[in-house]
Amino acid sequence: MKPLGEDVFNPLDKTNLAESVRDRLLRRSVVKLPPERFLGAGIYAIYYTGDFPAYRKISKYTPSDAKAIPIYVGKAVPAGSRKGGYGLGADPGDVLHRRLSEHASSIEEAGNLKLTDFKCRFLLVDDIWIPLGESLLIETFKPVWNLLVDGFGHHDQGKARRGQMKSAWDTLHPGRMWAEKVERPNVKSASDIAKEVVAYLEKDILVP
Repeated sequence: MKPLGEDVFNPLDKTNLAESVRDRLLRRSVVKLPPERFLGAGIYAIYYTGDFPAYRKISKYTPSDAKAIPIYVGKAVPAGSRKGGYGLGADPGDVLHRRLSEHASSIEEAGNLKLTDFKCRFLLVDDIWIPLGESLLIETFKPVWNLLVDGFGHHDQGKARRGQMKSAWDTLHPGRMWAEKVERPNVKSASDIAKEVVAYLEKDILVP
């Protein structure tokens, strides 16, 4: 008979597995964005330390501080995973490094951000656990670029994206050449989005 009020711990429960991936990432060193080239797939967290007014709530902490909140988290999976399979056993090449490098290029093109104000953590993860780890990171930190200011992770898809509405990220941080060709402006102005960011970050933010 188990002790009254005690739950039986299952190390293979998906929540426990996800937490182990998250916690391992948070023990990784903080490095520049993008880091030196490496091979592998996995998850990552990007931190902002600059003086853009709307992000003051999170930028006041150094990335190594226990209270630091990433501005964006994401994943990079082998090609087979993106096509609907698990990508198990597929050679990931440098997919995670390339994803971080793409993010660095987006930041460099933005007219009101500086790449030197960004740092990152990354963790190489076996294919099947990557989406689970990313989901828990988003649930834990609720990063502003994941949940409120959408569009940071978008790629140029040519004419297919031209008729769409400009993303909140490209409205708040204009400069990406391909995004400037998007025909429909966002229904919100940069000022409106910035005010929403401030209000969002003023709410209680969960930390691990």
